[in-house]
Amino acid sequence: MPTDGAIFFDLDGTLTDPKPGITGSIQYALRKLDRPVPTQDELTWCIGPPLRASFAVLLGGEGLADRAVELYRERFGDIGLFENSVYPDIADVLAALRQRPRRMYVATSKPHVFATRIVAHFGLTDYFDHVFGSELDGTRVNKVDLLAYALEQTGADPAGALMIGDRSHDVIGAKRNGIRAVGVTYGYGTAAELLEAGASQLCASPRAVLDHIHRTFG
Repeated sequence: MPTDGAIFFDLDGTLTDPKPGITGSIQYALRKLDRPVPTQDELTWCIGPPLRASFAVLLGGEGLADRAVELYRERFGDIGLFENSVYPDIADVLAALRQRPRRMYVATSKPHVFATRIVAHFGLTDYFDHVFGSELDGTRVNKVDLLAYALEQTGADPAGALMIGDRSHDVIGAKRNGIRAVGVTYGYGTAAELLEAGASQLCASPRAVLDHIHRTFG
């Protein structure tokens, strides 16, 4: 791979641990809809995949999914997005990667209006060339579409790029676009999920991600 290959990082479950904010905001929406409210631990499967699809499962159909997303954003937009924490060593890993002539991007299914604020809040903005996310209307919420758009906007060569993420849709989105996918097991996806989706490598820590990138890019 060329030394200037692009690296795309997922946000939730890869750069930051968003569990309290996401699950708490899902609980808020379900409570507002007078539906059963699972515990936060029971909702961790919702971290990563497109939110509307998760609500459709939780609500047993599509009927109230859009309203649930609206209610979720009532809480998430002011409170939930900052109920979040950066994984240990992430800042050091990003700083080390920035010492080489590489382009680095965030690629998340989360709306970019939220993702950009989260990245800035945690002081990570300077590590990235751009934050790619979905639109509030659901455009590019699918990781396949998001990464295709990111490749188009950046002109990056997919054959020389990496996608780093913790869930199967990160891996599938990358593979469908000809990008090699690295799965991280410190997030919310299992090793089995990531390997079944086609991850070329598993990393158990941010430091392991750094080591793999150094081996891959030189």
